[in-house]
Amino acid sequence: MELTSVTIENPDELNLILGQSHFIKTIEDLHETLVQAVPGMKFGIAFCEASGPRLVRRSGNAPDLEALAVRNAQAIGAGHAFIVFLRDGFPLNVLNAVKMVPEVCRIFCATANPVEVIVAEEGDGRAILGVVDGASPLGVETDDDIEERKPLLRKFGYKL
Repeated sequence: MELTSVTIENPDELNLILGQSHFIKTIEDLHETLVQAVPGMKFGIAFCEASGPRLVRRSGNAPDLEALAVRNAQAIGAGHAFIVFLRDGFPLNVLNAVKMVPEVCRIFCATANPVEVIVAEEGDGRAILGVVDGASPLGVETDDDIEERKPLLRKFGYKL
């Protein structure tokens, strides 16, 4: 078995969701879910088929995001993996809806941080073992940090 690390290409620091599902219908169901979740949000999705023609299936409403998703799905190359790139929306807005798609088995990460995907290759297949999402903490928040965090969440409209 060979282990590799695949760097997610994300030059614009877009939010992304990386997950695993189990059926070709995933691409259409994720598309419908995202369209319904946040009107006006732009996205691109790619899904790696694990059997049959073993194609990277794709969809979206923004050709540049769809192309970015395809490039990353090809680089990862793990069966049943999917990746979604978002613009004008956040994973927080769609994550529960994505998790409720019947084909979705797991979410590895939902982030705008730099991401490394740890991939195992064995024979004809590849698997995502996990992800490195961002960087390690540099310390513990102080009272001043808490005072900065709370207004920030309210500024973004996530807290009253």
